Amino acid sequence: MKRLLVIAVLLAAAPAAVAQPYPDYGRPSYGGRGDQDAARDAVRGGRQVPLSQVIANIAARTPGRQLNTTQGDAGGRPAYFVQWQTNDGRVIIFVVDAQSGQIISRQGG
Repeated sequence: MKRLLVIAVLLAAAPAAVAQPYPDYGRPSYGGRGDQDAARDAVRGGRQVPLSQVIANIAARTPGRQLNTTQGDAGGRPAYFVQWQTNDGRVIIFVVDAQSGQIISRQGG
């Protein structure tokens, strides 16, 4: 009987938890789905290089594979932050200027 009561309470509380909007923790403006659209528009408008070009540039210099990529800014300019795993297992974070496609820095590895 207690089990049924606990399940009923949890089910009653679930819609309230789902209905709450996703909290904004002061994240930068480049963290959501609409921002992916903005980045795509920047590429189409020639204000940013495509991520595929950035990945190809990194792969030509450092054989391996892309693990993850985010966008943000570095020194006040839009940038790609590419997490890269080399063939020998090292992980490097490449910071790439999104407007020029040039690697600004690398960390790790």
